[in-house]
Amino acid sequence: MTCQSCVRSIEERIGSLEGVVGVQVSLSDKEASLRFNPATVTPEVLRKHIEDMGFEASLLALPSQLQPSVTDWSDVTLGVEGMHCGSCVKNITETLSGVVGVNSVLVSLEKGTVDLRFDPSLLTLETVKGLLEEIPPGNFRVSIPGWNSRLNSASIPPQTVTIRIEGMTCSSCVQAIQGMVSQRAGVYAIKVYLQEKKGIVTFDSSVTFPEELRSAIEDMGFEAWLDQDSGIYDVSSSSQMSSALKQSHTSKSSPSETTDEIPSGSEDRETRKCFVHVTGMTCASCVTNIEKNLLKHKGIKSVLVALMAGKAEVKYDPGLLDPPQIVQLISRLGFGASVMEESTVQDGVLDLSVTGMTCASCVHNIESKLLRTKGILEASVALATNKAHVKFNSDLVGSRDIVRIIEFLGGRYFYIQAYRSLRHGVANMDVLIVLATTIAYVYSFIVLIVAMIEGAKQSPLTFFDTPPMLFVFIALGRWLEHVAKSKTSEALAKLMSLQATDATIVSLGRNNTIIREEQVSVELVQRGDVVKVAPGGKFPVDGKVIEGTSMADESLITGEPMPVIKKPGSCVIAGSINAHGSLLVEATHVGAETTLSQIVKLVEEAQTSKAPIQQLADKLSGYFVPFIMVISMLTVVAWLIIGFLDFDVVVKYFPGFNQNIPRTEVIIRFAFQASITVLSIACPCSLGLATPTAVMVGTGVGAQNGILIKGGEPLEMAHKVGAVMFDKTGTITNGVPQVTRVLVLWDRARLPLRKVLAVVGTAEASSEHPLGMAVTKYCKEELGTETLGYCHDFQAVPGCGISCKVSSIEDLLQNSPKTQETNTSAANPSYSVLIGNRQWMMRNGLEVTADVDDAMSSHETKGQTAILVAIDGVLCAMLAVADTVKEESALAIHTLSSMGIEVFMITGDNRRTARAIATQVGIKKVFAEVLPSHKVAKVQKLQEQGLKVAMVGDGVNDSPALAHADLGIAIGTGTDVAIEAADIVLIRNDLMDVVASIELSKKTVQRIRINFVFALIYNLLGIPIAAGVFMPVGLVLQPWMGSAAMAASSVSVVLSSLLLRLYKKTSIEEYESRAQSHRLSLSPSQVSTHVGLETRRCSPRSFHRGLDRHRRSGSGSSFLKLNSSHPSTTQSYSTSGGNIV
Repeated sequence: MTCQSCVRSIEERIGSLEGVVGVQVSLSDKEASLRFNPATVTPEVLRKHIEDMGFEASLLALPSQLQPSVTDWSDVTLGVEGMHCGSCVKNITETLSGVVGVNSVLVSLEKGTVDLRFDPSLLTLETVKGLLEEIPPGNFRVSIPGWNSRLNSASIPPQTVTIRIEGMTCSSCVQAIQGMVSQRAGVYAIKVYLQEKKGIVTFDSSVTFPEELRSAIEDMGFEAWLDQDSGIYDVSSSSQMSSALKQSHTSKSSPSETTDEIPSGSEDRETRKCFVHVTGMTCASCVTNIEKNLLKHKGIKSVLVALMAGKAEVKYDPGLLDPPQIVQLISRLGFGASVMEESTVQDGVLDLSVTGMTCASCVHNIESKLLRTKGILEASVALATNKAHVKFNSDLVGSRDIVRIIEFLGGRYFYIQAYRSLRHGVANMDVLIVLATTIAYVYSFIVLIVAMIEGAKQSPLTFFDTPPMLFVFIALGRWLEHVAKSKTSEALAKLMSLQATDATIVSLGRNNTIIREEQVSVELVQRGDVVKVAPGGKFPVDGKVIEGTSMADESLITGEPMPVIKKPGSCVIAGSINAHGSLLVEATHVGAETTLSQIVKLVEEAQTSKAPIQQLADKLSGYFVPFIMVISMLTVVAWLIIGFLDFDVVVKYFPGFNQNIPRTEVIIRFAFQASITVLSIACPCSLGLATPTAVMVGTGVGAQNGILIKGGEPLEMAHKVGAVMFDKTGTITNGVPQVTRVLVLWDRARLPLRKVLAVVGTAEASSEHPLGMAVTKYCKEELGTETLGYCHDFQAVPGCGISCKVSSIEDLLQNSPKTQETNTSAANPSYSVLIGNRQWMMRNGLEVTADVDDAMSSHETKGQTAILVAIDGVLCAMLAVADTVKEESALAIHTLSSMGIEVFMITGDNRRTARAIATQVGIKKVFAEVLPSHKVAKVQKLQEQGLKVAMVGDGVNDSPALAHADLGIAIGTGTDVAIEAADIVLIRNDLMDVVASIELSKKTVQRIRINFVFALIYNLLGIPIAAGVFMPVGLVLQPWMGSAAMAASSVSVVLSSLLLRLYKKTSIEEYESRAQSHRLSLSPSQVSTHVGLETRRCSPRSFHRGLDRHRRSGSGSSFLKLNSSHPSTTQSYSTSGGNIV
């Protein structure tokens, strides 16, 4: 298991098996605890199911039978004062859980209570009270209110409650809620329904209660409340539990949401579907043979075999068999079979390739016709990509019906296309072309016949040359347009070409020695396989390096121009190129799950989507053709009237006038010429192509620069953003604590620096606190080693620090490549170590002088944590640890501010840390101590002020705000939930890409406007010119001229969009040079900080007290004076990137 997705996959898959009552998987412990019915399923079957998912599984302990307890348990709620953090909760829980006679412990930090279930025959409340108050450091005070006894509590049946949930945006939200709540004590099962916005939880009422479950969901950033109408059900068995869930689950659930029901029997289970590629079928008898034989097997619900497609669709019970077993069943019948890659297309969703569209009128006609069809819920057609995305009710209409509708509106030739369009009561560009050529030909033919009948002495004026010229110019224009449009999706084609076709799978022996190599198609690589990548080769899958060192070129995927070093433990991306050095990579994501496949899919969907402005263009184009036909008829009538009233006007501007031609023929011929020219020059294509071509190029360029834009709407919205809200942890900061400074007190320190680091690193290695882990990592890097000394008698006191004894560091220092110290006189001395805050030192009898206190305060005012180190009773060092700000954060925020965008920071951290970080990066408005559920309220409040708000975040708690913001931007290193909820995903963890995405949006929208203006000007000027309005100034067009101009207009719009390919991200150096003369540092007093949902600004006085004290003490220097009566020296080390400066 590598991540929480693995945990969720196992919990969902195993939890759906028949007989499984509960599943709890621990990623850190690499263990799974299962509750199951041994009459239905065995441990070996469960282990095999886990291994079939690609994991290695083994039984740690034999199952024990659960017997209902007959103990007379007593319940009591104890009041506990002195709890400050999660460590206090952990200490109390661990202390009481190990006591004989305790059945369950539930500690609430918010309420300051401990809910305890115990056996009064084995344990007394006085004993419990004494145990709690003796927990170090002895700060807990316990009060015992009245308590009640519940006899034979094991007889209490499980209960089910329905919780309404708002703020879920995707399936990742569902999985996050299910994963978190299912791990809580007392929860038997949970099922969350996205569409119905509710969750059904089955729980033990003696361990937890509905309000606590509701609060847990709200703490994740969602709005939750108890459904009063559904009530709470008592459930005495797994079957009743399942039925209770199903009764409360309405029939509106989508197929994707009906999975993972709590099983009560195979007949009530959900059904899954898989597709199998079948070879060797020759006739309908083969189809019948496969269908009839598969249906005989238990667990097969339905089989549909397509002879021509060579494919079988099988619906099956996942608790009884899986797709590989279905393949074996077909193979036994004598046919070749293999599981097809799981389709990402959902039921009721159809993606089509539509050929024959020529203009935006076709788009409007197809969409309007589809939407008038019963059962069609949504239809979106993209002219630039020739694709259609249709959502439909599969009970009312099928895929073939939809395809048939679209086929009636398209064809191969102009006349067939026009005929089909007119037959369905619509008109498109082909109708205009056919009208122009038909009128010209029919008119010419009639005039010629009349001349022959009358025996005219001179050939009549005809338009026989017009139809072929029109067709030539139109065909040429469409060919050029097709060539240009293919260039708009070139970025997508480049991404798709990055995918490797083959992979070298290896089998490893001891010490990663290669035993066997096999060249296979990349589609056959499975998760967990080890792949060998030669120098210059492409990485076929996403994975983790297990052997070798090299550099990888990821520029075409992430936009990072410099090669990235890859060593054991590094992650690689499918499609990137191995520069030099052979690597062994363990596959973690394969097939459609790789980063490259996800990017390609995202870009494809974005290029097919429509920007809001495109909806208007398509609607206008739908009325364009009828409007042109009316103008053409008016043109004929107008020139007939003018010709008969003032023939001199026609004679003046008619190039083919001949005295021998009858006057009436000249007038009619001139009128039809103007009318045909109007039909030829009118072009709805330029309007229809103005937006989609620009969106295609813009999203492609964004993908090449590491910016994934999910469609035309966010691309258009980005340029309207007036306010950007940044999350702090992991977005503005790196999200990982780092040692920023080491201060060694040389007068008191009896050990050299490296020995101090060895002692501190060894001591903190036993700590689970994030700060302790950061210190250990720093010490290892400085010493150049992965092994440390021996730590014993370790004790951690929450909120204070640690104490322990450290030994065996002498060998460590001798073996360290960065250490050249000689061995000390003592072979392996032992050191008594204290590490913690001021109070911890004082409690252990150590004096913290004013100078040291001021040095600590100076770091604390910057939002850093100052840690003191005492070795053998001597205070000898101070370390400053902080979640450091990203290098580019300040520049990105300054650049956004210079663009006229308001910048805010919103965080759940305390106000002092938030103000310190904001001061460093230049943010003037801060919302601190904001709960995840309140971030949405902050976004909505800014929206109420008329601002378009962009939210930038990376965590699960940011996902509701990302979804509610006008533009959600997720950092690519963030969680799956945040990425799914966002509109724009930044592949690189670089905030300058936020600026680049807004810049790209502005460039794209500017290009769309240029295209629209050109298209409108072309039609507004071209149609009057063709109609003869500008004849008095000498502008007269022939029909072939109009067709040439029409073809040129479409090509010019596409070429205009292609200019976006010239976009290059502004370099960091250029941004730095722009900001150098304008960027000013902020003081804390300039930062406006608001707490929680408050709107008033918090006074920074308390912040300034410490700052003034620091300034008065003169501790801004790099040297400290510890005691005025005993002069001493100290040396200060500021660290940057893990190096002592």
